[in-house]
Amino acid sequence: MAKRLQRAASPASSRAPAASGGAGSAAGASLRGSARRRGVSTLKVTEFTTQLATLSGAGIPVAKALAILEGQARPGPFKAVLGELLEDVSGGTPLSEAMAKHPRAFDPLYSSMVRAGEAGGVLDTVLERIGKFREKAAAIRSKVFGAMIYPAIVALVALTVVSGVIVWIIPKFQDIFDSFDAQLPKTTRLLLSFSDFVVRYWYLCFGLPALLLLLHFIFLRRSEPYRYRVHKLLLKLPAVGTVQSKSTIASFSRTFGTLIESGVPHLDALEIVRDTTHSAVLKRGVEDIRRTVREGEGIARPMGESGAFDDLVVNMVEVGEATGELDGMLLKVADAYEVAVDRSIDSLFKVVEPALLIAMAVIVGFIVVALFMPLLSIMNQLGSQ
Repeated sequence: MAKRLQRAASPASSRAPAASGGAGSAAGASLRGSARRRGVSTLKVTEFTTQLATLSGAGIPVAKALAILEGQARPGPFKAVLGELLEDVSGGTPLSEAMAKHPRAFDPLYSSMVRAGEAGGVLDTVLERIGKFREKAAAIRSKVFGAMIYPAIVALVALTVVSGVIVWIIPKFQDIFDSFDAQLPKTTRLLLSFSDFVVRYWYLCFGLPALLLLLHFIFLRRSEPYRYRVHKLLLKLPAVGTVQSKSTIASFSRTFGTLIESGVPHLDALEIVRDTTHSAVLKRGVEDIRRTVREGEGIARPMGESGAFDDLVVNMVEVGEATGELDGMLLKVADAYEVAVDRSIDSLFKVVEPALLIAMAVIVGFIVVALFMPLLSIMNQLGSQ
């Protein structure tokens, strides 16, 4: 009797987990779909790469390593991505192919290097290279952002203060001057006229720059010719152009050298560099190089003709091709230019910061002098009466 009751209960009990499993799988699918739409933190991907390289280097199978990392990950989009990676890899899908399904977490550069590591049986080594590559790239981005944040805040505060003075403070001085019928110097009249124009046509003075800035970002995002012209102009600017050029060359050399070192064919590596770079000038130059290399020529000559690289880089690449050490030479170029970028940024912003403060002081000084000279004259007239 007990056995019959147990057998009768077993279908119900087996159906219950199936139902809960269906609900869980539906929730998991929903979370994974949300994760595909949302971005994943760059820092989390870098930490995952380093940890996966360590586990893989210790001889732990990829599926088990993914299970460990997925288990210790905090709930969120990246945990859902890891869960789907684990599901795909456990089902026999190569890790690179599973990663390619999540381009917001693992870009083409990442998945291509993993594919090369899988093909060469050196996945742990390649993952370690990817981790170092991402750490260096993050360090450069952090350096640039940290150097820009202070001047940007100073400029924003200065613009806000001066705008407030022009819109609300200066018109009150206009009323004071009118009540005393004072003779105003030319600088004061100019300042008052400018303030009156801003107050009357505030929608043009504030709205038009905002609209132009919005259009600039829209065209920069959607128009390749416009983006190319803007990036080309940035390279021609004094000081800023030097930093931009060195940063672009360092990024190209690091990415291309790491791909070749990982076993990615040259044409595929150039295609990945072209698709992952943010510089329209470099994108066009790399495409020209790739087209020439496809015809059987070397890399150095089309690099020199592209105009995106200086003679030192071209000569080092030529030596690397001749000696069969192109990857090592490119990484040396990247190291040298990353140091040069750091120095250039430090030098640039040592000039920019005091220049902003001086410009702010000049503007505020002009406003103070233009407003208080007539006030002193009025006070002298009142004192003599």
